[in-house]
Amino acid sequence: MKILVTGHEGYVGSVLAPLIRGAGHEVVGLDTGWYEGCDFGPPTPKPPRSRSDIRNVDWQALQGCDAVIHLAAICNDPLGNLNPASTYDINHHASVRLAEAAKRAGVRRWLFASSCSLYGRAGNEMLTEEADFSPMTPYGESKILVERDVRELASNDFSPVFLRNATAYGISPRLRGDIVVNNLVGHAVTTGEIVVESDGTPWRPLVHVEDIGRAFLAAVEAPREAVHNQAFNVGRNDDNLRVSEIVAMVQEAIPECRVRFAEGGGPDTRSYRVDCSKILRHLPQFAPTWTVRTGIIQLRDAYLKAGMDHSAFFSDRYFRVKRISRLQVEGRLDQSLRWTAK
Repeated sequence: MKILVTGHEGYVGSVLAPLIRGAGHEVVGLDTGWYEGCDFGPPTPKPPRSRSDIRNVDWQALQGCDAVIHLAAICNDPLGNLNPASTYDINHHASVRLAEAAKRAGVRRWLFASSCSLYGRAGNEMLTEEADFSPMTPYGESKILVERDVRELASNDFSPVFLRNATAYGISPRLRGDIVVNNLVGHAVTTGEIVVESDGTPWRPLVHVEDIGRAFLAAVEAPREAVHNQAFNVGRNDDNLRVSEIVAMVQEAIPECRVRFAEGGGPDTRSYRVDCSKILRHLPQFAPTWTVRTGIIQLRDAYLKAGMDHSAFFSDRYFRVKRISRLQVEGRLDQSLRWTAK
């Protein structure tokens, strides 16, 4: 197949694109380039690409593609909160227009990187794909709106699929330090401390970035009847963990570090667990290979091998809000997060 991947140079996309190529498919990338130069490790080969904002993509650009995997988005809650209007413009409106353009261009399968964050606040209950939504941020709300609107586009010739990824972790050529497991390990390696921003009680569903890539590959290759117009939680049931459990695993891997609870860190109202049984039933070829424990070891070893220090880890290279803020201060991005002439 010829598969267009939006956001192919991001945290997930830079892992996913090589997996798709390795499975024998042709990959075409589309990325706006916000994080160009923010590499972790040596540069990696990239597929043919279009340097484009997804808000500007028209249907002609999608002609000849068999599938679209749509990853491009304002990527986490803090960045979404920084500019809610642009979050809805990019994550919701542009995503729906992209799906409409794909349908017009004859693309038969459209895969969307949704998120378990749309469940929001749910306590201890294990949530299936039928659970109610309780989003707490513009990011989570935008995922619900895309799923709602794109479902209406489904037809015999256009098959959308919604992959609700758990919170990602693990090494990527476009590493992020602003997600919980990567952040805790980064703190421990570069400062000798594990800094906990909450009281440690919230639940987090977790999934390795490589396993997210494997889920998308399985879904794009699956028979239509297995995935058509359906949502799937992506992760491992055993990796629904409390923050305190993640901290204990990090301390086990880096025993010389100490735990410090941030001042004023109370209970985090974002707390939910997800049931990932459905994706295993519908996509038997999808087999997660990572656990949080092995992912922590991978992160520890990669940080140490790279000689990661405090200033490097906490720079705008690995923190998305810092990167976008810097581009705006430099006048390279405007307030709507579009590139300027500068």
